[in-house]
Amino acid sequence: MPIAAGEDPGARLRQRALQLKAELTQAQAALKAAYSERGDALALLRGRCQLVDDVLKALWQEARLPLGLALVAVGGYGRRELYPASDVDILLLLPDNVAQETERQIESLIGLFWDIGLDIGHSVRTMWQCADEAARDITVLTNLLESRLVCGSRALYGEFTAQMRARLDPKAFFKGKRLEQDERHARYQDTPYALEPNCKESPGGLRDLQTILWISRAAGLGDSWNDLARRGFVTRGEAQQLKGLETFLRHVRIRLHHLTGRREDRLLFDHQEAVAGLFGVAASRARRASELLMQRYFRTAKSVAQLNTILLQNLAAEIFPEANRVPIVINARFQMDHELLDVRSEDVFEKSPSAILESFLLMQQRSELKGMTARTLRALWRARRLVGPDFRRDPHNRAAFLQLFQQQRGLVHELRRMNQYGILGRYLPAFRRIVCQMQHDLFHVYTVDQHILMVVRNLRRFTMPEFAHEYPYCSRLIADFGKHWLLYLAALFHDIAKGRGGDHSKQGMPDARRFCREHGMAEEDTALVVWLVEHHLSMSNVAQKQDLANPEVVRAFAALVGDERRLTALYLLTVADIRGTSPKVWNGWKGKLLEDLFNATLRLLRGATPQQALGIGERQEEARRLLRYHGLRQGVEDAFWKELDTVYFLRHNAEEIAWHTRTLYHRPAPEQPVVKARLPHIGEEGLQVMVYTPDQPHLFARLCGFFSRLGYSIAEAKIHTTRHGYALDSFMLLDPDGTLGNRDMLSLIEHDLAARLAPGAAPEKAASGRISRQVRNFPITPEVQIRPTEKPGQCLLSIVAADRPGLLFTVASTLDEHNIGVHTAKIVTLGERVEDTFLVSGAELAKTASLLRLETELLERLQV
Repeated sequence: MPIAAGEDPGARLRQRALQLKAELTQAQAALKAAYSERGDALALLRGRCQLVDDVLKALWQEARLPLGLALVAVGGYGRRELYPASDVDILLLLPDNVAQETERQIESLIGLFWDIGLDIGHSVRTMWQCADEAARDITVLTNLLESRLVCGSRALYGEFTAQMRARLDPKAFFKGKRLEQDERHARYQDTPYALEPNCKESPGGLRDLQTILWISRAAGLGDSWNDLARRGFVTRGEAQQLKGLETFLRHVRIRLHHLTGRREDRLLFDHQEAVAGLFGVAASRARRASELLMQRYFRTAKSVAQLNTILLQNLAAEIFPEANRVPIVINARFQMDHELLDVRSEDVFEKSPSAILESFLLMQQRSELKGMTARTLRALWRARRLVGPDFRRDPHNRAAFLQLFQQQRGLVHELRRMNQYGILGRYLPAFRRIVCQMQHDLFHVYTVDQHILMVVRNLRRFTMPEFAHEYPYCSRLIADFGKHWLLYLAALFHDIAKGRGGDHSKQGMPDARRFCREHGMAEEDTALVVWLVEHHLSMSNVAQKQDLANPEVVRAFAALVGDERRLTALYLLTVADIRGTSPKVWNGWKGKLLEDLFNATLRLLRGATPQQALGIGERQEEARRLLRYHGLRQGVEDAFWKELDTVYFLRHNAEEIAWHTRTLYHRPAPEQPVVKARLPHIGEEGLQVMVYTPDQPHLFARLCGFFSRLGYSIAEAKIHTTRHGYALDSFMLLDPDGTLGNRDMLSLIEHDLAARLAPGAAPEKAASGRISRQVRNFPITPEVQIRPTEKPGQCLLSIVAADRPGLLFTVASTLDEHNIGVHTAKIVTLGERVEDTFLVSGAELAKTASLLRLETELLERLQV
């Protein structure tokens, strides 16, 4: 249509854009309503593509660009999968020579695309520029591979596609996409089972499915799951399964976009309950709706990962054909084909079901095997249904399963493979119940089954020389521990009863006992495994929550373990378990607490008295040796040590005693506060702070406030008052975010804290801050328990609460208000959950009414 005289083409285009924007908004709302009513994911994705096509075509026509240009859809828009909040990726394809006026028109047109409310990802290139960039960047090549013409020159677009196809190297493309997938998986810790997965990018997400089809399309092998089935790369049943998996993941992504109103592909805790509601998932008696949804998601991701592995192997065999090599026969059932374990016939497991476990044993026993062929993996997946009651009762299969744990190598790899292909859960029905089960305890970052396998991995690493540098003490202990495999079995069962309601440690005992007896294990070995399942949390609880300076605590723990073998087994399992919850939960301070408890208990079991087991005399002698090493003459410590009681020497190790003494022996009664800070030993985290000052009211609360404002969390506090009225307090501080630069903070802490503790200095409150998303979505009901100790006038105060900035200051201030003193504090942070224990004393603790009032106030103030 010619432009009328005096008409402003820019104004006309803007007016048309406003009209199209209103139409697009209305049409997208109708699409959303239709999806909510019918739940057709593909109809929504293609419907949005058609809407955008219509809008872009209308603007293209209104812009009246010269002939010879092409508007091309690429990426997800190109393959007609446009999610509600996805970018619209377009390519404006140009001929070689374009006039400046045309460039201005294109610039104006792209601005209008944005004005109508589309998130445009655009590029403006010639055909040769596209080819050059695609050669350098496989992501660009992939986007262009999915192109389609929206409007414009068919001739130019045809020339472009022919050029791209001619330059495409299927072998190089396969290698590039495989490397890209490996790198992407590494960004997500190589696991589909993170509790807040990305439904598009995480392992087992939509991108894993798209990678298969990209490679297939590039190699000319097909554009759909049906194409791959016709070519024999998957069975027709697997093609149907792939469609179902893809549909579920599409629904998840669509509903996330609708729920958040933006391009949000992460199933964050904030969204899981709402997304579950959109799926119509209702809570059960024991589990939240979000947990049930996420279990379905994880099972979907697991199946995607399985099929991705099988298809990549099959496609690689087609794209990289090798000269026929005769497989090496292993036995009547298996052979080795290109360093992969291969079944000699596809029905081998149907004919001989015991070969299922044999395949995993062969992977452990033959180091030359690098994996399993696709047909072996597919055969295992089909054969999982053969693992039923009769299979589990077969003595040969029971012996084979136990042998898996007794091999020198490969246990973790094969347990993971068995879990991935459904064999482990079929053999152990109790394990099947916890596959892909979430743990909303704010410190586990893996599903229950993945945590269990991580604990087995940690135990195995203690036995391997290449990892001896990580935990040398554990490596030394396990080297002298007979039958390592009993520990692996205990790890397999330690959390197997999670999610049943009640104490999972107690509920897992019958499962472990039944397994051991059915598998013909000796009664002594059975007793150890069952005992470890029952008490796998005991050592952690004692070390982190009780006063290890109290001889009765160590004596009671020694009575619980009974002998050195159980003590060693429990210590190794505890370290492996804590390390397997989350990379953030383990730290050097927890390791030292466990080691101290282990050593004290070991001495007690070997005949020492409780006092000897705690080693006061040994500590003092070692502290004197360290003082002499630092050049202090004999006897300089005597005057200072006279002001310290037995409790001080029980609660501090020799190195800490020597540090305090070197700092304070020449000024036992200073008028001004003395503050010293130092880095711990190599391999340990955080920093240590010592405060020595005339005792004053609210001191503990003031110290908590100061450290909180700096950004530190207190891992441990040892509060001591000398005989002549001085506070000698020691703190272990941790930097939760790793941003403070501990070495740079030493002088600041020493100077600023001393100034704030000086007489007349104003008290300082703790820093305030935001509560984490996890705590908001999975709140913890605070728990407060006060119980008397064996020493008159002292009580143990135990607190469980959601972590937040200033929490410890809140507790300390509340205790101050009731005139209750703190002697020791153990602060255990488990992700977003804190479990703190304080040894306290005060007159109000003896009064029932006052005690109830204190508990009530603490509960109110700990509530998020």
